[in-house]
Amino acid sequence: MAILDKWTLDFISSSVTQTERLGVRLGELLQVQDLICLSGELGAGKTALARGIGRGWGTSLRVTSPTFTLVNEYPRLHDGRILYHIDCYRLESNLDIATVGLDDILDGFGAVMIEWPERITSLLPEDCLWVQLAYLNETRRSLRFIAKGERAAALLEEFKRSAFGV
Repeated sequence: MAILDKWTLDFISSSVTQTERLGVRLGELLQVQDLICLSGELGAGKTALARGIGRGWGTSLRVTSPTFTLVNEYPRLHDGRILYHIDCYRLESNLDIATVGLDDILDGFGAVMIEWPERITSLLPEDCLWVQLAYLNETRRSLRFIAKGERAAALLEEFKRSAFGV
């Protein structure tokens, strides 16, 4: 693990299970209106991290990639708050984005994670935790957490303490 500064954390995950466990730690810390952007090529581990985030958030539903539905909703058991999971891979136009209802979701009373956020960067709020995932080999993935904004920086600090004790 390399802590580059208060805004950035690099980590190499050695398994899907480890990637999911990191997601659980992150999901436990999410607050309403937090935005997590999951960036990386196919097979980089975005959905594995998202599964863990969903478990940490407290949903009883299994988190799956919303590639064909575009948006999945995962209610938290203890209060019903929603974790929105948006997949922008198939979005091709502003009309597609409007159909998803992105503005309403981002302004709502849930937390949000977006796969393929680079397709809609101009529409995203400035404050988000960006996670760049990369395939290294069959079992290993690189994760770079980049905080963009004060809330994201605070979330990243909490995550460092929770996941690594630093």
